[in-house]
Amino acid sequence: MAHGWHRDIAVLIARIGIGIIFAAHGWQKLNDQTIDGVQQYFASINAPLPEITAYLVTYLELGGGIALIIGALTPVVGLLLFANMVGAFVLVHVENGIFVADGGYELVLALGVGSLMIAAIGAGRISVDAFIPGLRTPA
Repeated sequence: MAHGWHRDIAVLIARIGIGIIFAAHGWQKLNDQTIDGVQQYFASINAPLPEITAYLVTYLELGGGIALIIGALTPVVGLLLFANMVGAFVLVHVENGIFVADGGYELVLALGVGSLMIAAIGAGRISVDAFIPGLRTPA
């Protein structure tokens, strides 16, 4: 079904917004908290394999955020970021209720479902994916 550019622009705005947040959190883990600090934190919350997952989560958030912004490999990146947010929800935030001010899951929920939505509907025509056969899906 053909559609106007309004859908592509809406998906672009969503990708940029969600991507900026993920990239900022990855950058924060890499530069402010450091990988060692992230490993220690992950160990304290009993995250599986904290020595490895600290690297995976940090670079997924940084690289995945950038990939969302440019619309590259969005089906895969969106699913990986969704899985990341499921982990954050279960391991960190669910016990704190919904409100982020209390350490709750509202941001994790919004980022997770946003990432899943982008993975499901595609990056739209204003994206790197638009030039990759097999990933070229209208928003």
